[in-house]
Amino acid sequence: MSLNAAGTVAQDGPEPTSQTTLTPHNQQPLVTKTYPSEGELDQLIVKSAAAQEKWARVPLQQRIAIGRAFMEEFGKMREEIPMELTLQMGRPVSQVPGEVRGTLDRADYMLSIAEKTLGDVTLEDTDKPGFRRFIRRAPMGVVLVVAPWNYPYLVMVNSVLPALISGNSVILKPSPQTPLSAERFAAAFHAAGVPKDVIQVVHLSPKLTTQAVAHKLVDFVAFTGSVAGGRAIDIAAAQAKGFKGVGLELGGKDPAYVRADADLDYTVAELVDGAFFNSGQSCCAIERIYVHESIYDAFVEKFVELTKKYKLGDPTKPETNIGPVCGVASAERIRKQVADAVAAGAKALIPEDLFHAAKAGTAYVAPQVLVDVNHTMEVMMEETFGPVVGIQKVVSDEQAIALMNDSPYGLTASVWTNAAANPESQDVFLTFVDELQTGTVFLNRCDALDPALAWTGVKDSGRGVSLSKFGYDQLTRAKSVHMKIKTA
Repeated sequence: MSLNAAGTVAQDGPEPTSQTTLTPHNQQPLVTKTYPSEGELDQLIVKSAAAQEKWARVPLQQRIAIGRAFMEEFGKMREEIPMELTLQMGRPVSQVPGEVRGTLDRADYMLSIAEKTLGDVTLEDTDKPGFRRFIRRAPMGVVLVVAPWNYPYLVMVNSVLPALISGNSVILKPSPQTPLSAERFAAAFHAAGVPKDVIQVVHLSPKLTTQAVAHKLVDFVAFTGSVAGGRAIDIAAAQAKGFKGVGLELGGKDPAYVRADADLDYTVAELVDGAFFNSGQSCCAIERIYVHESIYDAFVEKFVELTKKYKLGDPTKPETNIGPVCGVASAERIRKQVADAVAAGAKALIPEDLFHAAKAGTAYVAPQVLVDVNHTMEVMMEETFGPVVGIQKVVSDEQAIALMNDSPYGLTASVWTNAAANPESQDVFLTFVDELQTGTVFLNRCDALDPALAWTGVKDSGRGVSLSKFGYDQLTRAKSVHMKIKTA
């Protein structure tokens, strides 16, 4: 089994020597990148390991200062990034500046906690006079980051920045859909003062990706992508000599539950955006919604009404608010999932002729709302990664919890209830926090990351942690120091 560059398992066939990015909205070639040879990749990793030893000796305060300089350099690119990213992956150009802001916000927080988080943990030795004990955070070494295309900058900053600040070197392999994002990201670090070999961008074939994961000098792999890709990463790492760390941020089939007392207008607007922003191409997008029977009809009516107002089209135009998915193959897979659900008894509420751009053979997929769905349908059980949502009626909180947990995934879940008007709803929500099998539980919000909170998943959503203080823990080793000062 080998891993392809997009984060899925590669099919049998000749090994490619280059990759070409197609612009999703017109399927025209944008940029081609050549892969290194096996020997060239090996030398790149050797250089990374040598550079890491020197970088780890740079004082933490200096590394943090370089991180601040990175923020300045990256901020200078804010005018160039939107159209460049839109051409690579299809998100409407008007929505890309939010990714730039989010990247800087996450960098700012992770830098603000770095000194405290990475500093020595000192034990008070009043109970052991004559001794000094502390725990030091040591870098892992060479960190391979395999980044996705859907939010490339936001995902890269989650692991690349804390890896570098911790004293690691980074080999950054972007998706072939967004190769320029990684090159721009690394250029900002180089301009800020990170040595060239401490962060290197490399474009890899499936076979070369597997080679890099298994390389004896690669100490940790941070992967974001599909479940199949995550399994391939895990297998390659396990087959390597030694025992290397692996962090896997994988898929989601994230649920929302709308209680009877929810603020309907607010909730509908938030969940429509949570389902369809970035054409639903987010690991934490809302893909299934459970609504209490007392407000089900009103909720569905408002949800459909707002969905019909979306403008699907050319993402380079400012009036577009939903663009194509990343490619034609993805579009066909999404359309098939919807068709299979309808054939099994689901009802599609959005007429296809409302969105003229959504045609077979293109990457354009119309937003779709499905009702009369159930958990025998793939659309309610397997990740869609597109602008499709299923809405199901429930009669109680208990039924909602059971259905939300009835999933192979567990990344985020959200509960919608009027906590301001009814303080008891907060206690009900905390019951959901304890019962839901998920990495994050939201109240009255969704599809969001707070860098102060750990980003993690359970079940097929992966393992490991990014962001928060725990994101630094994943990229360092605890080294205990036990000193006996007094020997007589």
